[in-house]
Amino acid sequence: MKRTTIVNASEGAAGAATAADAAPTATSLATLLSRHILRDGEVVILLLKPSPFFILLTSLRFVAVVALLVTAIFLFDINDRFHMNTVAVIEAGIFIAAGRLMWATLQWLARLYVLTDLRVLRISGVFNVHIFDCPLRKVARTRVLQSTRDRLLGVGSIEIIPVADDEPEAVWQTIAKPRLVHEQVVATINKAKQGGSL
Repeated sequence: MKRTTIVNASEGAAGAATAADAAPTATSLATLLSRHILRDGEVVILLLKPSPFFILLTSLRFVAVVALLVTAIFLFDINDRFHMNTVAVIEAGIFIAAGRLMWATLQWLARLYVLTDLRVLRISGVFNVHIFDCPLRKVARTRVLQSTRDRLLGVGSIEIIPVADDEPEAVWQTIAKPRLVHEQVVATINKAKQGGSL
């Protein structure tokens, strides 16, 4: 029998609730995980999505470059030299920036972070699903990564480093309340390594 604990990404680790108390959408997601990813008897400790700030932060640089290019077109009168329609240039810039934001939204929707009593997982990918799967006993260390911008927004990332050098590292990117989540991840890893049950 699988037991699932659901965590709302905006509430972080403090918002944990059992599957019986979870909203129907969260329960259906947990059911999907149970059928396709989880093993028999595996207990889900955390089920997180990135903060919605993920959409903005992953798009910010691209949108800034587009804004600079549109501004440069007007500053250097490139639109007059090449007989470009002013409205069309602005609309093209908005369209390109909106396209990048839509792509970031799709990435956000497809991304999921899962901590069980046996493994740590990251599920991502819009067209092709990529799954990072590392047993807790094989996690060498974890750490919280927070830039100044992340601190201002109350988000951060958790880096997961496996013991084996040939295995890839993973990052739970743009997590709300990252220090609380990290504490729970570390506690779960320590229990798994000590052979304790949750």
